[in-house]
Amino acid sequence: MSERREAAKIGFVEFIVLAAAMMSTQAIAIDAMLPAFPVIANALHVANENHVQWIVTAYMAGLGCGQLFWGLMSDRFGRRPILVGGLGLYVLAALLCGLAGSFHTLLAWRFVHGLAAASVVVTRSVIRDLYSGRHMARVMSLTFMVFLTVPILAPSLGQLILMLAPWRYIFIVCGVFAAFVCAWAITRLPETLHPEYRLTLSYSHIAGAVRLVLFNRCSLFYTLGMSVMFGGIMAYVGMVQQTFDEVFHRANLMPAMFALCATTMGVAAFLNSRIVERFGMRRISHTALLVYLAITGLHTAVAALGVERLWTFVLFQSATMACFSLSISNFGAMAMDPVASVAGIGASLQGFVSTLGGALVGALIGRLFNGTAVPLAAGSLGCGLASLLFVLLAEKGKLFKGHHTAGDMPAVAQVEGAGLH
Repeated sequence: MSERREAAKIGFVEFIVLAAAMMSTQAIAIDAMLPAFPVIANALHVANENHVQWIVTAYMAGLGCGQLFWGLMSDRFGRRPILVGGLGLYVLAALLCGLAGSFHTLLAWRFVHGLAAASVVVTRSVIRDLYSGRHMARVMSLTFMVFLTVPILAPSLGQLILMLAPWRYIFIVCGVFAAFVCAWAITRLPETLHPEYRLTLSYSHIAGAVRLVLFNRCSLFYTLGMSVMFGGIMAYVGMVQQTFDEVFHRANLMPAMFALCATTMGVAAFLNSRIVERFGMRRISHTALLVYLAITGLHTAVAALGVERLWTFVLFQSATMACFSLSISNFGAMAMDPVASVAGIGASLQGFVSTLGGALVGALIGRLFNGTAVPLAAGSLGCGLASLLFVLLAEKGKLFKGHHTAGDMPAVAQVEGAGLH
């Protein structure tokens, strides 16, 4: 009864916003940095401008590796202490990044920064504790929609900070934001891990959970599908400053255009939250993936022919990111749905594969930057084709219909038990 009273403190809307805020600590640590890349490269004497992308890569490597640890710990000790502890470490790492005296030191602390930020993967476990099937896809879409306000605003925030203070203050702002979110979680977030799902850290339990995550067809292949799609987005994030500067010679427009492209992701996430329970995760995500392939294919042709303009780039990238949003929200829900009993380890393994894999794919594409938009467009197309292959493997060659598993049927959200009304 006392647990019910504690959980009842937080309502549905507040839960969505808090979950999005926790996830946003990851995004602000990436996107607020983008306008500062040239300044950091100059201040820390980075000879090769392409190497400044490692600021993102180091963070994403830590983010991927950390997810293995935090999710496992949350299955043993509960969601709340892991989220709070991880956010506390995030604050410390952000401040140490701001104090870095060399590029290599910055990269080292960025890895730790990402390692700490990985704790918010537990947010996905919290959502899976409370919801399943299409209801979970709707909640993830709503969370994703709120979460996307950060990439919309973060580059402009970074640019504003650069106008008022040295680049190091961007990291300080990241730490202050995470401290606020941490305090909010301490005071308002209930424990959502069901007692019967609390695991001991024995070899048999861990091995059984790993087998469930890695040998379930939907869990494995939709995770791989997310990974390569995420790689296309990471390539865009890493190359966007150089693209606006060196390709279009309009670096000052980057924050506004970045925000415009991110807005389409938010609109798509909201649309998904409205229609997913009616049309199903597979029909929406598979259609979006096919449209993604058409858009990136056309974008590659336009860029290769040398007729790319700023407005075409923004148009194609906005459409690409909208399709990414419609796909990834549902891919994540379908990957998580079969692993309810090990949601922490499930989110950890899936997050590790998708984040680290996406970071590596994005870094490989980023290294190909040659002063044109061709590597980004062609890389996104390649990511889409690889994702389609993984989706076909997940669905045994059949798009749209799936296997009629319980995970794709309407499910009653476990709201009452968590007190989220």
